[in-house]
Amino acid sequence: MIRILFISFVLIWSSMLFGQDALLWHRKFEPIDQELPTPNIYRSADGSPGPSYWQQKADYDIQVQLIEPENKVEGSGTITYHNNSPHTLKYVWLQLDQNRRAPDNPEKLTSTLNLRDTVSAWAFNYYNKERTTENGMHITSLKNSKGKKLSYIINQTMMKVNLPTPLQPNETIELKLAWWYNLNNRMEDRGRSGYEYFPGDDNNVYTIAQFYPRMAVYDDVEGWQHKQFLGTGEFALPFGDYKVEITVPMDHLLMATGELTNAKEVLSQKHYKGYQKAFRSFKKPVIIADQEEAEKRETIRSPKVKTWKFEATNVRDFAFASSRKFIWDAQAVKLGDKTILAQSLYPKEGNPLWEEESTKAVVNTLKTYSKYSVNYPYPHATSIHAAAIGMEYPMICFNFGRPAEDGTYTDRTKYGMIGVIIHEVGHNFFPMIVNSDERQWAWMDEGINTYLEYVTSQECYENFPKSSGSPDKIVGYMSGNQEYMRPIMTSADQIISWNLGNNAYSKPATALNILRETILGRELFDQAFKSYSEKWAFKHPKPADFFRSIEDAAGMDLDWFWKGWFYTTDPVDLSIDTVVYYQLDPNIVKVDKTNSFDDPKRLTISETPEGHYWEFKERMDEDLMKKNLSKKHIYKVKFSNPGGLIMPLILKFGYKSGKEKMVKIPAEVWRKNEEKITKMFILDEPVEFIQLDPELETADINTSNNRLPRLIEKTRFEKFKDKS
Repeated sequence: MIRILFISFVLIWSSMLFGQDALLWHRKFEPIDQELPTPNIYRSADGSPGPSYWQQKADYDIQVQLIEPENKVEGSGTITYHNNSPHTLKYVWLQLDQNRRAPDNPEKLTSTLNLRDTVSAWAFNYYNKERTTENGMHITSLKNSKGKKLSYIINQTMMKVNLPTPLQPNETIELKLAWWYNLNNRMEDRGRSGYEYFPGDDNNVYTIAQFYPRMAVYDDVEGWQHKQFLGTGEFALPFGDYKVEITVPMDHLLMATGELTNAKEVLSQKHYKGYQKAFRSFKKPVIIADQEEAEKRETIRSPKVKTWKFEATNVRDFAFASSRKFIWDAQAVKLGDKTILAQSLYPKEGNPLWEEESTKAVVNTLKTYSKYSVNYPYPHATSIHAAAIGMEYPMICFNFGRPAEDGTYTDRTKYGMIGVIIHEVGHNFFPMIVNSDERQWAWMDEGINTYLEYVTSQECYENFPKSSGSPDKIVGYMSGNQEYMRPIMTSADQIISWNLGNNAYSKPATALNILRETILGRELFDQAFKSYSEKWAFKHPKPADFFRSIEDAAGMDLDWFWKGWFYTTDPVDLSIDTVVYYQLDPNIVKVDKTNSFDDPKRLTISETPEGHYWEFKERMDEDLMKKNLSKKHIYKVKFSNPGGLIMPLILKFGYKSGKEKMVKIPAEVWRKNEEKITKMFILDEPVEFIQLDPELETADINTSNNRLPRLIEKTRFEKFKDKS
């Protein structure tokens, strides 16, 4: 009872003396368990799939035709859906993402435009362009395996199929569909797929995705993932096996997800020979179809068609690219016991840059990502040149980066192109293999992938400019108006549009880079990251699985880190406020100064009262201690945290002799007071200055308070604004 009364008195006294915030000092170090789902038989506490983990499977057998004169896609096929869940399903959900362009599309209805006195014609047209019934995906047939029509209802970008007989656990159902839709001109109407028209030779480059009804994810956490496609949040898809036949004009070259199974039939003898040679060329790309040939093909308009056949195992999606304009080069990459084909297809407008750099970037990406996550398991990785887009699908991606018309290009264009290729090819790993829910958690694919993009660019390119993932690159955003920020743990469609890149890409990438370089160290972080990747390869991880897996493999409580970086919009702003310099020298004239590195105050160490040596506590030689301290330089340093985001203290002590000493104090130093702390440092030499975060490791937004004595300099954010 006395103990309870005493604790109550302390809490009341603390509240009166320091205010209400005194009772919240520990809030940033509280566990995040209450924010995460409770571990269970499906998802374990160590971040692994549980012993009863399950996931659905969807297999596709598709026949699709690109009708070039009409810019139209027609398709039919069978989806075999495997119910591996313990639940009985009375209906299933499919995604019809092309309905983004239908008249009642939710993106258009929910988009906003702050109309000013002056607005660009393109922006005005985009936000107000009329959608007609010719837009969107048209389902012309839906039957079961016995040919019986199935009842369905289309709800904007989602389609619900009612099952005549409930689908029991471990049963399968076949859905036989036929559909068509009109392709969009990407350069007029944006979009993640469509075509780009080249008026100079009257040709298109087709980059085709979301071209078939796709099964939505049904899992143990959310049930059906049927958030509407509003344009920003990407896709949540189950794994499956694909057989796809694609019919295109005879004079097109085509590449797609999966292995080309009829290469001898669709490739010319010259192309087939080069294609086979590429599998043996590990040092440089083989030109399979050169520019001279591509320019000749641009003049052909064959009325005939041919069908390319592809098969893909254990992938979550399918896409393809087709054009008579394509140049084609490829190079082999050895990863484990597999030989992978890294390749690029691009029109002449991409040269000479694409021939010089694209496939090289694919190779670098496959090697680096495989080292840090899992070995690339698929037969090829292909980069397709497409202006004004960066978009990813299994084994194939569409990437921007085009030289000027005379073929010249700047470093900015070059490194921008290389960066987007690394990023989009990298998406093969996240989320195409480690299959997160992009519609809900954009950072789990974009942020993690941007982190590895940063690592790849820095490891593989000597002069690559620092990009997203480097702490100094996020300072401008984190210094900005909090009103327009959202925590990283926000669904993609709820993020302010102009901050999406910072919120879902740059900030989480920076957080992971800081976790690797500053908090855990490379060896420990790399092992933890690889452990997560291996646990969740070809499965559906959630944020809790990532957080728990990293902590488990790293052997460190990181709840304070996830909470600060992922659940708040707090910036990093740590400050050195005051320094008091002490010595034990009895001859020091009494001074009463702070922030003085020249005039020490006298420190007196009194004798320990006898009462302190109770219960056999060992006595110390106090005279010896004083003697050892007599030549030391003692500094009492007060720090504060005006930004709010908890981070380690990384300190440089600059001695008057010119030498330097680095001291790194873990973030847990803030655990008992998150706003102000005081530390004592006993040093061998007198100090000229003390500096926080000298290598700019922590994304501190205000460097003017990072040093004592203060320097008259602009903060990093002020410098950032000057450069802007």
